[in-house]
Amino acid sequence: MSYPSTENKTTLQVEKPLIIIVGILGKQGYSVARTLLASGAYRIRGITRRLDAPEAIKLAEQGVDLISLPLNPGYKKEFTQAFRGADSIFLMTPNIAPPASYEFDLGKELADAAVEAGVKQIIFSSLENVDKLTGGKLFAPHFTDKARIEEYIRTLPVKSSFIYMAFFFTNLMEFYNPQLKGDTLVFPIYLPKDFAAPFVDPLTATGPAVLEILSNPDKYSGKSLPVIGDIITPQEMVDTFTKVTGIKAEYSSAYKRQEMLRYFPEFASNDVLLNEILGMAEFAVEYGYFINERDLQWSRQINPQTLNWEAFLRTTNWKGQKLMY
Repeated sequence: MSYPSTENKTTLQVEKPLIIIVGILGKQGYSVARTLLASGAYRIRGITRRLDAPEAIKLAEQGVDLISLPLNPGYKKEFTQAFRGADSIFLMTPNIAPPASYEFDLGKELADAAVEAGVKQIIFSSLENVDKLTGGKLFAPHFTDKARIEEYIRTLPVKSSFIYMAFFFTNLMEFYNPQLKGDTLVFPIYLPKDFAAPFVDPLTATGPAVLEILSNPDKYSGKSLPVIGDIITPQEMVDTFTKVTGIKAEYSSAYKRQEMLRYFPEFASNDVLLNEILGMAEFAVEYGYFINERDLQWSRQINPQTLNWEAFLRTTNWKGQKLMY
């Protein structure tokens, strides 16, 4: 019996493009990692601080190279070293809760490090520029700062593409949980009852979108591409929840400040964060979550298995309990 030589195996492995995933244990990063692993077409290096997390251990067992680095400004030298040898990078900035405001500085540093390391392609998870689109009327820095990072990346000598994630289905599980009132689950939702908004499951939709861009870098160069699973109203979400689970449920507005604080009084301790949440929702309602020229069908066309709200509920078997990812 003969075996392939180690030399041949190494050569074949090196021929696979190396993809960096920044924030590999976040919802988007983990989705990208799982999709790329399933494709078998790439080597993966991930940036995370949580090397001892069960998900990190599982990824390492599957051959992912994990590097421990904080996603904070001030580590450009370390980022550059971690990115060396990579063909492409999936870049995202983590949730940075106000009043902290270093998201743009971090994104710029990561992008500069990628270029200095010789990375050929950046795929960045961006959003619309709320400050620019509303003339400064609305406050949503976690949108605007991502848009500013995108604008900066577009000035760099590197091929770049951008995904724009819709509202996360998982927000209702993690942060805006339904509350039991008698025999009914009350869903306090940060949007008006009949406003149709874009939603998505980041855990399953991000990876296929990034794989599509990696597979067709020239086709998507310079493009900003929405990733959407459903366009649905809060009332439809509640009705579908009852249809799928059999649990009585009703919508309640958390669109206005006092409504949000009624259900989530903990936000009173961070008024800047509360202003951002309200600004984000108001932007979606008044200006549209995405500007008109975005292709709202793209992600569902390239990935027909994208979960809508009903499929998400059936897949996760969620019954309204608080979950953290």
